[in-house]
Amino acid sequence: MKSKGLGDSIEKVLKKSGLKSATDFIFDKLGKDCGCDKRKEKLNKLFPYKQINCLIESEYNYLKNLFKVQLNTITNKQQQELLEIYNRVFNANKQKSSCGSCVKELINEMKKLYNTYEKEKQP
Repeated sequence: MKSKGLGDSIEKVLKKSGLKSATDFIFDKLGKDCGCDKRKEKLNKLFPYKQINCLIESEYNYLKNLFKVQLNTITNKQQQELLEIYNRVFNANKQKSSCGSCVKELINEMKKLYNTYEKEKQP
């Protein structure tokens, strides 16, 4: 199972090292809860791993059409569309920007994402 965050990763290390079994044994004998599950969930919330979603067909088609030609400029609408796709796929909250290098970075990240899909389609 893929780790949701730091808590899951720590639990995996503790299980592999045998410390989790030892801790569970001791706390079972004492009749107490070790608090591992609460601690794991708290660490997962504080330090989550980025979960990435797949492009849906309409997003893929939008990117395909957008990247058919060399982009020298981008409209506000295009930036908004890219941001909506980016934020949904990467579970982010990027905002519209007038910073040229920020917009360029967004375009490059979306091209990279699109190219990943294109490479996977090749035999």
